[in-house]
Amino acid sequence: MAEPTPDDDVLTPRLGYLLKRAYAGLAEEIGKALRPLGIDSRELAVLALLNATDTPLSQLEAAQRLGIDRTTMTGFVDGLEDKGLVTRRRSAEDRRKNIVEPTAHGTELLTAAEELRTAAESRFLAPLGAARHRALLDALRTLTL
Repeated sequence: MAEPTPDDDVLTPRLGYLLKRAYAGLAEEIGKALRPLGIDSRELAVLALLNATDTPLSQLEAAQRLGIDRTTMTGFVDGLEDKGLVTRRRSAEDRRKNIVEPTAHGTELLTAAEELRTAAESRFLAPLGAARHRALLDALRTLTL
């Protein structure tokens, strides 16, 4: 992530600017942590969602829950399938739908990736201290959920 310049002073009061810079820093930290596993944070999010549901999701249902378009989701599933982390099959109830599920390897990798992600987030948020860390997460949940 680029270092702030004196010209950034005009931007630092802006919430969008600060959120963007914070996200970029967090994404960089998580990206470094996940690199040895061969996945990125977006692939991890797809894998985590697919693993967290009691009933398998269609590709479209997963895309909707993640707030991404169908084409992007297809790319994620293609990549995860190529890596042996998910399988895709036609729905028995609706042949127009592709059901996507994690493989055993995908579930194992998810466990390791979540540990790395959690550690990366903790490192990133460490300057806040525990109370401000919790307060930030609570505030973001209030704004987004």
